[in-house]
Amino acid sequence: MKKTEQETKLVIITGMSGAGKTVAVQSFEDLGYYCVDNLPPALLPKFLELMRDATNNIQKVALVMDLRGREFFDSLFEALDVLDESEWLEEHIIFLDAKDESLVTRYKETRRSHPLAVGGLPLNGIKQERKILDELRGRAQRIIDTTNLKPRELREKIIKTYSEDKQEIFSVHMVSFGFKYGVPIDADLVFDVRFLPNPHYVSQLQPLTGLNPEVSSYVFKWSDTQKFNEKVLDLLQFMLPQYKKEGKSQLVIAIGCTGGQHRSVAIAEYFAKKLSSNYITHISHRDIDKRKAHHI
Repeated sequence: MKKTEQETKLVIITGMSGAGKTVAVQSFEDLGYYCVDNLPPALLPKFLELMRDATNNIQKVALVMDLRGREFFDSLFEALDVLDESEWLEEHIIFLDAKDESLVTRYKETRRSHPLAVGGLPLNGIKQERKILDELRGRAQRIIDTTNLKPRELREKIIKTYSEDKQEIFSVHMVSFGFKYGVPIDADLVFDVRFLPNPHYVSQLQPLTGLNPEVSSYVFKWSDTQKFNEKVLDLLQFMLPQYKKEGKSQLVIAIGCTGGQHRSVAIAEYFAKKLSSNYITHISHRDIDKRKAHHI
């Protein structure tokens, strides 16, 4: 089966080595694109066949093709001609460039060798690469000069240009957990609520979770809880716009109590509800059923 015309978007990211292709492909990944880094151009026709298969759900693809696959580079223009004939595909080429001086500085900072001048001077490789890529630069629909762009600014530029209307990139993920099972390794912020009164020691509340109204009422009735919620919410309302401005795509906020069943669950739910009016918000309760599982 084949997909209908103009159903799939394909962005090819190419350009000078050191000009920001890694940042670019990560930006497209945040936009929901299926991304492949360093695809040899000779494999592009086969990849297009897979994309055209109607049994997959891939609608947006971003590919990085550069001189790390230089032994295949001569076949790139033949592959691009195939793209031009693919009516079902919306194709777009981005060429990332920067001044020679800027590229040399970046190679010195990273202490990497240029792919065309391994063991030699970076400038020699840069000049050679520029000659090879000159024709490809002319075929690009968009050329982005990253000479004076910080990685965050390049990311913002790409997202602003290629995000769909009203698409929101930044999201907040609330995670409740129990310290006895370890702190989530992917948490950006961790708040410890073990200082609050514990429903575990109330017999009728012990088998319940923070999703139960009786438990949440117990947790929120204390003045310490109310002060904590007020102060943390004020902190988050200040911090979240700063994280978003910096270019972060997701912030993981972990709320921990002893077992991850009562207090952390109720408070994570509270913050998720409060933040959902301004941000895409997800919530998960990592350890809510751990104690039950241990008793089986």
